[in-house]
Amino acid sequence: MERHILGRTGVSVSKLCLGTMMFGAWGNTDHDESIRIIHAALDAGINFVDTADVYARGESEEIVGKALSGGRRDSVVLATKVYGTMGDDPNQRGGSRRWIAREVEASLRRLNTDWIDLYQIHRPEQDTNIDETLGALSDLVHAGKVRYIGHSTFPVSAIVEAQWTARDRVRERFVSEQPPYSILTRGIEVDVLPTCARYGMGVISYSPLAGGWLSGRYREGTEQVIPASEARQRLANRFDLSLAANQRKLDAVEQLAELAEELGMTLIELAIAFVLRHPAVSSVIIGPRTMEHLESQLTAADIKLSDDVLNRIDEIVPPGTTINPADEGWVSPALEPAARRR
Repeated sequence: MERHILGRTGVSVSKLCLGTMMFGAWGNTDHDESIRIIHAALDAGINFVDTADVYARGESEEIVGKALSGGRRDSVVLATKVYGTMGDDPNQRGGSRRWIAREVEASLRRLNTDWIDLYQIHRPEQDTNIDETLGALSDLVHAGKVRYIGHSTFPVSAIVEAQWTARDRVRERFVSEQPPYSILTRGIEVDVLPTCARYGMGVISYSPLAGGWLSGRYREGTEQVIPASEARQRLANRFDLSLAANQRKLDAVEQLAELAEELGMTLIELAIAFVLRHPAVSSVIIGPRTMEHLESQLTAADIKLSDDVLNRIDEIVPPGTTINPADEGWVSPALEPAARRR
C-alpha cells in the first residue's frame, strides 16, 4: 500500500490507517475476531493503527495490544489518545498534567508496549492552559514514552495557539491533527486543512463514510436510521431523519450513489477515494467492525478520482460545506446559551 510522510516527521504511514473504535464493547465484542481483522489489515499493507483510551473504556487498547504481540509491534506506527472521561472522578479526564501523566501509563499497559508513536489530545479543552498540556506531553517525549504528539478535532484558533505556545515556551510541537472529513463533512477545507499545511502538520482524517451514511446502507425509503453500534447510538442527532439536515444528507447520498454506480465503483470506494485525493491529508482512518467492512474499504486505496469526478462531487456538496454541523465532532462552548447571553 502506498505510504505518505506524516507531516514533517519523516515517519512513513500507510495512506489508510486502521481505526479501532469498533473493537470492544462499542462494536465488535469478539476479541479474537477483532484481532483477525487487525492482522488482515496489517497483511494488506496498513502500518498505521489508531485507537484511544476512551474507546470502550480501554478495551480497544487492550485488543490492539494483544494483536500487536508476537513481533508485530515494531513495524506498526501506533497512535492513541487521551482526554475522554475514564471514570466517575472529574479528574479522570482532560488535558491536565496530573491526568496525562497517569493515563499514559494505563495506555502503555493496555497496549502492552514501552512506547506510543503518536499520543494525541482527543479534544480541545477550555479549562486547561495549553502550555500545561504541552509541558506534560513534552516530558513524555523526553522520557521516551511517546515519540510524537498530536491532537484531534481542534479548531483553527486552537491549532495556531498550540503551535505558537510550543515555539514561545520551547515545548514539543503537535505534528498532526485528526479531524472528521468526508464528502458530507467538508468544513475543514475552509481553514483547518490549509492551516495544517502551513505549519507542516500531518492530517489523519477520520469518518470518511460519515458515520455510515456513505456506506450504502442509508438510502431513500429508509424509515429511520438506527446505528448498529453503541458508539454511534450516542450520536443520535447525526442519524435522526426527522431533522432537516439529515434529510439533506440523504438527498446527497442518493446523488453520490448514482455517481458511484455510473463510475463502476461502490459508494464506499468513492467516499474514501475522495478524502485520499486531498493533498493535505496524510492518511485516512477506516473503522471496520467486521472483516467484510475491512475488505470493502481496502479497495479504495487503489482508486484515484479524476478532476472531472471531483467537480461533479462539488456540485452535489459544495467545497467547505458540512451539511449537518453535528458531524463536525466538536461544538465550541462559545455557542452554548450561557456564553451568548448576558
